[in-house]
Amino acid sequence: MKTKQLKKTVAIVCGGDSSEHDVSLRSAQGLYSFFDKEKYNVYIVDVKGTDWHVDLNDGTTAPIDRNDFSFVLNGQVVLFDYAYITIHGTPGENGLLQGYFDLIRLPYSTSGVLVEAMTFDKFVLNQYLRGYGVSVADSMLIRQGYEEIVSDDEIEQRIGMPCFVKPAADGSSFGVSKVKNKDQLAPAIRKAMMESPEVMVEQYLEGTEISVGCYKTKGKSVVLPATEVVTSNEFFDYDAKYNGQVQEITPARLSAETTERVRQLTSHIYDILHCNGIIRIDYIIGKGVGSDGKETDKISMLEINTTPGMTPTSFIPQQVKAAGLNITDVLTEIVENQFY
Repeated sequence: MKTKQLKKTVAIVCGGDSSEHDVSLRSAQGLYSFFDKEKYNVYIVDVKGTDWHVDLNDGTTAPIDRNDFSFVLNGQVVLFDYAYITIHGTPGENGLLQGYFDLIRLPYSTSGVLVEAMTFDKFVLNQYLRGYGVSVADSMLIRQGYEEIVSDDEIEQRIGMPCFVKPAADGSSFGVSKVKNKDQLAPAIRKAMMESPEVMVEQYLEGTEISVGCYKTKGKSVVLPATEVVTSNEFFDYDAKYNGQVQEITPARLSAETTERVRQLTSHIYDILHCNGIIRIDYIIGKGVGSDGKETDKISMLEINTTPGMTPTSFIPQQVKAAGLNITDVLTEIVENQFY
């Protein structure tokens, strides 16, 4: 017998098949602690390959029936009303899981299939947003099996040194290298291809790195205070992100004018892509020249994260707190936005 209760039942969907599987589990625990348990029945669903299961409070697990994303608890079939996706990487950040949820008519927290697929592929996203006038670093794409089409000399001539070599389609910080001369290109490309069959070689942009969260509902538009990322590492890599080798300053030390420009651009990009739920956009703030010929801050987009980390120390919870908001209320707003 399949029953629905008055309280909505929410699945926090985590895990995935990327190198950030365990990071996703930590995000799920963070989200579980944030959700309003008086309002929702909340379960953590771990997805890895074809092993989909619910982690129950008694330490046991129950398999997910992928026909309708249900599970059995005490002899009763439990149906979910909503899926909060916190997978970093495939299949939760590239549109695969979104397509499945669309097929079974289950509302979810992220953007739709096309937007997820596009934001997951950094090269495609950059080319798309460039058409809307968004400043992005110049980049070249190298596909596995076709490495010889572009020579190291061509890369050096067009992109310049130093540059970044990174997986083009991957949700993690694994496989990223800062390349200082062309002799380092080949090993960096091989390293990136261990994470993704497509690799992006990207121009190095000098400046201050910031990260900005944003969410919108039918009733409001919220751009959160920016976080400035300061690291002594070569760049904001995995260790900087997750092993504390970074200083995070919220709100970022930007001028009032640049802060407003970042806010407007973030809201604009959210609308261009027709996003859903919380996203996080990373930027480099460098030096440029304005239309009046005077020096000004140049805002260049690095990438968009549609399933940002949600541990208590992650950027989004930090920014929500800095904005004077309550993360539990924010999550409730995002869920309820699907139902009215």
